[in-house]
Amino acid sequence: MIFDTDIFIWVQRGNERAARLMEKTEKRYLSILTYMELLQAAHNKRQHSYIKDFISGFGFVVLPLSENIGHRASIYIEEYSINSGLRAGDAIIAATAVENNLSLVTGNGKHFKPIKDLQTIIFRP
Repeated sequence: MIFDTDIFIWVQRGNERAARLMEKTEKRYLSILTYMELLQAAHNKRQHSYIKDFISGFGFVVLPLSENIGHRASIYIEEYSINSGLRAGDAIIAATAVENNLSLVTGNGKHFKPIKDLQTIIFRP
């Protein structure tokens, strides 16, 4: 299962449901974009270290951006950005999930709803 950025934010805020979801998931993945968003939100090097330790300590695998992911994300933007407002970051995260044949867990289901080939698991805090 690949985790959207918002799930990590819920864990950081102390949400027990989000933490339990991560704990009970056997194989944990995140997009390189999610990893960069988490690091970008840090206020200092200590928070960078905390994020990196959390990711490695929980055994997350960071999935890299590939040519196929980039291509699929650009198709999603072409197909869905005008009508649904799909943003580039969400397109990359969705394409990462689809290209790696993974379900995406997110609390932002409306962001991904138009993408028919994406399997989502909606998280409710």
